[in-house]
Amino acid sequence: MRVSVKPSSVTNQAGVGEGVEAPVDARIKYPCYKSFDPFIDVERLKSLDRYISERISRHIAAQKDDYFLNAHRLDPASPHQPGVREIWLTRTKSGVPYNYLDLDKAELWRKTEAAAEFSLLMDFIATLPFKATGRMLVIYDDKRTPVPAHRDHLNTEVCNDFVWLRTNLNKPLYLLNHRTDEKLYVQSYSAWFDTVNQFHGSDPQDGLSFSIRVDGVFSDEFRKRIPVPACNPASTPALWACVSDGQAPSSHI
Repeated sequence: MRVSVKPSSVTNQAGVGEGVEAPVDARIKYPCYKSFDPFIDVERLKSLDRYISERISRHIAAQKDDYFLNAHRLDPASPHQPGVREIWLTRTKSGVPYNYLDLDKAELWRKTEAAAEFSLLMDFIATLPFKATGRMLVIYDDKRTPVPAHRDHLNTEVCNDFVWLRTNLNKPLYLLNHRTDEKLYVQSYSAWFDTVNQFHGSDPQDGLSFSIRVDGVFSDEFRKRIPVPACNPASTPALWACVSDGQAPSSHI
């Protein structure tokens, strides 16, 4: 679903940093995303909905989880810590500093106690088209907390291999073209999208909403499906979303 939002005074001003306005392939049209539903077992993912919800409810009661941090915001006045929480299924190994650009380096990551708690989810993650996995986490909210539009990092030379997942359609995740203020809401249960050249965020939602993100390195076989841009590697998922590979581009959902 596409919507237009009222332009704001911060459009084209925030997110300033090296590489954030780098050229992209002319075929790319933002906002866009690539649905991964054709490549995963969606029914198995959906079957985990109650299982994951119950375990998140225990974490809500304990109130010990980390807060989601929102560094590269479109509107600098929006919260750096909006209130959404995270359950880390992996953490960097002892002595290894956290670096956002190391999300795919499997050798730097270890499973946490929460991974055992969410063992059925971990079993599902093992079926995804990765040859190695690094950071994995569950992001959740039950307080109608919006996540302001943001980029994940500013390095257009780095493309993160990841899959964004949800077991139901409750979480309203959107991709945003900050130049035109056009929003595109994800309609699928899974997706991959450009998080560097494109802002994204989520709207408030009644009740519990959550998603899962798995970072790693896609398998060699799966990578053969993915078109490679001539410039701006971070735009790779956007290019795939906007060119035909026998399916309608996800940007046209």
